Amino acid sequence: MSRPEDTLAADVYYDDVEARKYTTSSRIQNIQASMTRRALELLNLKSPSLILDIGCGSGLSGEILSSVPEDEGGPHVWVGMDISASMLDIALQRDVEGDLLLADIGQGVPFRPGTFDAAISISAIQWLCNAENSETSPAGRLTRFFNGLYASLKRGGMAVCQFYPKNDAQKQMITSAAVKAGFGAGLLEDDPDTKNVKVYLVLTVGSSAVASKGGDITGVVDGMDNVEVLDNRKKAKSGKGEIKKGSKAWIIKKKEQMERKGKIVKATSKYTGRKRRPRF
Repeated sequence: MSRPEDTLAADVYYDDVEARKYTTSSRIQNIQASMTRRALELLNLKSPSLILDIGCGSGLSGEILSSVPEDEGGPHVWVGMDISASMLDIALQRDVEGDLLLADIGQGVPFRPGTFDAAISISAIQWLCNAENSETSPAGRLTRFFNGLYASLKRGGMAVCQFYPKNDAQKQMITSAAVKAGFGAGLLEDDPDTKNVKVYLVLTVGSSAVASKGGDITGVVDGMDNVEVLDNRKKAKSGKGEIKKGSKAWIIKKKEQMERKGKIVKATSKYTGRKRRPRF
């Protein structure tokens, strides 16, 4: 059975017919509600918060956010963004309580820095792994998305992204892009080794709790079962703990910074950073 993201772009696939079919399916409603509640459990919000719903669709997850009772930290205020105009049109017809934005997350997250307390995404970010034309690439789309998401969250904020990876390589591509953007990341799987497995990427932004968590960069998944903590960030150090300007390590670091911004850089080779002979 083919995956929807392998057939058409999201804004084309979810036309009026598919958007209506998705929203009115009782099976999908139940699954969406269950995964949204799981994401909220992982966020562990203690008070009403401003939440970004990434790939909000017709507002099924948003309804859960708006209905969280006071004794569980709610209700929450939310803003939803989605690439499908048909999905957002149904959300408007359903009179959801959140604000809605028509936007492609592969082009970034267009909000002011530090706007949101938290973010959730249900069954959306795997769509970023498909190139829609020769001018786009999965790596570039993932980079723009995670960089924008990182900036839009407050320091100490969190995001939980549930997604359906096609394979381990795709899972690694997504998590690596999140870590390169600066997130602390933990990967959690519910019902592992079954056809109903659900993958959650738990992301944190600059948590002060990291030092007390024994190196757990997420500061939140410490002690959870079946959680793989990811930290691919490496610090290159000179004798004084700083990278010498102009050195190979310094050049590589600058290249990585440019790649995170979606720019094209030359591949690193054995000649990178080499000293050149003086010319007369």
